[in-house]
Amino acid sequence: MSCATPAALPQRQLDVRHAVAVCVGMVIGAGIFKTSPMAAAALSSPAELYLAWALGGLLSFVGALCFAELAAAFPDAGGDYHFLRRAYGQRLGFLFAWSRFAVIHTGSMALLAFVFGDYLAQAVDLRPWLGEAASAWLAAALILLLTGLNLAGLRVGLGTQLSLMGVVLLGLLLLGAAGVAAPPPQAAANAASGSDWGTALIFVFLAYGGWSDAATLSAEMRDARRGITHALLIGLALVTGLYLLANWAYLQGLGLAGLAASEAPAAALMRAAFGRGGELVIVGIVTLTALSVMNAILIAGPRTTYAAARDLQRELRLGQWNAKRGTPTAAVLATSAVALALVAFGAATRGGFATMVDYLSPVYWFFLSLSGAALIVLRRHEPAAPRPFRVPLYPLLPLLFVACCLYLLWASLVYVKAGALVGVAVLGLGALLLVPLTRRPR
Repeated sequence: MSCATPAALPQRQLDVRHAVAVCVGMVIGAGIFKTSPMAAAALSSPAELYLAWALGGLLSFVGALCFAELAAAFPDAGGDYHFLRRAYGQRLGFLFAWSRFAVIHTGSMALLAFVFGDYLAQAVDLRPWLGEAASAWLAAALILLLTGLNLAGLRVGLGTQLSLMGVVLLGLLLLGAAGVAAPPPQAAANAASGSDWGTALIFVFLAYGGWSDAATLSAEMRDARRGITHALLIGLALVTGLYLLANWAYLQGLGLAGLAASEAPAAALMRAAFGRGGELVIVGIVTLTALSVMNAILIAGPRTTYAAARDLQRELRLGQWNAKRGTPTAAVLATSAVALALVAFGAATRGGFATMVDYLSPVYWFFLSLSGAALIVLRRHEPAAPRPFRVPLYPLLPLLFVACCLYLLWASLVYVKAGALVGVAVLGLGALLLVPLTRRPR
């Protein structure tokens, strides 16, 4: 008897709390600590800032409803890769898998690794040992550490995720307490002469981005009918509430002008409320927040790569599932390697975080708009498929979500300008590489 197990598949071993941890972990990270000042700088009043963050949460809810229907009807380890492939065909599905592998997930990992490096380098001066590239070295070390944790097995990876999510929630609650304790800010006029909603929403939705990746766990949920639906909606409710709390705290302690001018608003607020000790605590929490999101990416991201390589049916190592470890081992290693290369790219340009935002934003919104439209396509093409959950107000809500994504695609191209060309060029390279792979063997 052969001991080979080429058909090893993901097992239904996860409950809602695990998927909620991934959803919250994918969303809350550098976003609320890095993008809130940029959104504030583009808007004219605190009311507009609250509205922008509430709108971000509301439209993310709409997107979560769309993904909940797709994930419940078509559960698969590939998540939205599987939806796109099913709706539009093999080649577009593989192009999306490439974009996640080479642009979206790996770019997000590099972006967050730079946040980790920047904040830790701010708290501890490591330049005498690591030089001016201290942040990049710390970023690379974190990627290697998390790769080792996830290769140790899915249980270790998810256990780490649950612990880190608790730290993240504590940090945002501390910001709320700091908003109460901090002295009122001095009155000052906002630097923005008008409201640039396009720019503000780019940063707001960047902070909300990532919730859809929890759908990659749909094939591993114990509750096959409603588990992923509950995870997405509970996760987004937590995120929206915490983001509104954090922005309220920023405005209470720093004011709109102070928030817009701050490079590290969480640290500035905690210093104003609790002194140097409070600043150090939040710096530590911010670094752990970046670690949390990166850990979630390493749980969800390689599953898309695994699913795409599996579907190619060409005996690729990336398409093999390690049943003993409960992970797609080769896909995890490949994802980490690309993320390390992007850290090197960000260090070479000296842009770090900003370079990675430019790199991934347009590609992300392009495919998310196609994923939203896939719900309508699959309703038409596969009307008989069981759908334990259906989006209310169909087709209004899916069309609203697609329109929002297309607007953000346009806004990201206007905002990032030349930086977008790099990510689009990598996407084009993937299209060329995947042509021979997707040809059927004779």
